[in-house]
Amino acid sequence: MTATSAPTITTVGQLRAAGHVLKPLRTEIRDNLLAMLRAGEDPWPGLHGLDNTVIPQLERALIAGHDVVLLGERGQGKTRLLRTMVGLLDEWSPVIEGSELGEHPLDPITHASRRRAAELGEDLPVAWRHREERYAEKLATPDTSVADLIGDVDPIKVAEGRSLGDPETIHFGLIPRSHRGIVAINELPDLAERIQVAMLNVMEERDIQIRGYVLRLPLDVLVVATANPEDYTNRGRIITPLKDRFGAEIRTHYPVELEAEVAVVRQEADLVADVPHHLVEILARFTRNLRESSAVDQRSGVSARFSIAGAETVAAAALHRATAQGEPDAVARMVDLETAVEVLGGKVEFESGEEGRESEILTHLLRTAVAETVRAHLRGIDFALLVEAIEGGMLVTTGERMRAQDFLAGLPVLGESDLYDQVCTALYDGTELNDGQRASALEFALEGLYLARKISKDVDSGETVYG
Repeated sequence: MTATSAPTITTVGQLRAAGHVLKPLRTEIRDNLLAMLRAGEDPWPGLHGLDNTVIPQLERALIAGHDVVLLGERGQGKTRLLRTMVGLLDEWSPVIEGSELGEHPLDPITHASRRRAAELGEDLPVAWRHREERYAEKLATPDTSVADLIGDVDPIKVAEGRSLGDPETIHFGLIPRSHRGIVAINELPDLAERIQVAMLNVMEERDIQIRGYVLRLPLDVLVVATANPEDYTNRGRIITPLKDRFGAEIRTHYPVELEAEVAVVRQEADLVADVPHHLVEILARFTRNLRESSAVDQRSGVSARFSIAGAETVAAAALHRATAQGEPDAVARMVDLETAVEVLGGKVEFESGEEGRESEILTHLLRTAVAETVRAHLRGIDFALLVEAIEGGMLVTTGERMRAQDFLAGLPVLGESDLYDQVCTALYDGTELNDGQRASALEFALEGLYLARKISKDVDSGETVYG
């Protein structure tokens, strides 16, 4: 959102009188980045797990004024990282009002803008562009043309009577229109090689060539791109001369720390119900286990979108149950997690020798994630009384259609023991809980006992019985 209103300056004369200084784009980005670092501000809000690796490399590249290509698997935050660079631009930047390329009033570069500047002098009208308008993004697809990125002759302008040699007959593409801004190209290797060739002059000589015409336009653009290693080596590639023109190639990665993985899910997932922390942590551990599994094709990676979609599906299942069963609070439980995994399998690429075992692999890795989370949060709690009650014949029933109140009512009575409160405190830090949150915590504990082979579990027609 815009933090301040646009300046009220409307002419070049007023701009000069105000003492405005023209800065090249790379100098503007460098100065703003250094100012934020000096003030202790975070230039990269919302990015987790990259603080000690990718971000320092990117900051050094921007300070050096380099064009950048980010190389990494899907779902590693490459696009988000590029979009966050918008925050390094000045909030408002002056442009010649009506200019096609958004030229700076003190530095017109097209024939038309120079003519207007000569005619109007100090009265040349000035408009203001917000930083969000100075970022352009293009998804590289095989059907992308030179006209899309660079430009082409506009037949309408020719039909108006101008000659083909007139520079004003040219319709500019995305890169020239991003003058004094950032242009991002996603999945650069998917761009046809002949189109990549068209970018060579733009990135080095800063001129453009359209149908035999050479326009010496001193374009001031920062070109940033993303590439997937699988595309980079197989389906497509960045041609060597273009790769050489990028000043920095930076490898991205998935979050190294579990806490960063959880933070990404919390930040990106649009949850329609309460998903307790221990369930989000299970999804994060599950995703990390998939990335380490030899049964999963690691060349395609396991995106952070897997755990994000999982959290959203779990929340949807909780809201569905709460609505259908008349629960006052929609809180996700273990039964929601197990049903959600059924719809997530399609987001994972398995190795060719694992056909038919996909469900088995997912179930095993999910149980491993649950067991790891139980050990992390419930270690040290003595469940002997609960195990004895169940061994004595008590059955605990739950399911995707069972209300939290009914599940809690079916738990064994343990006399004066505060075991249930210990579990809830371990997972919720002693906060006051509703029935849905208590049910989620205790169902999690029961699943941990089952995985530790202290009790058994039987699942049938959406109903789960611990005994």
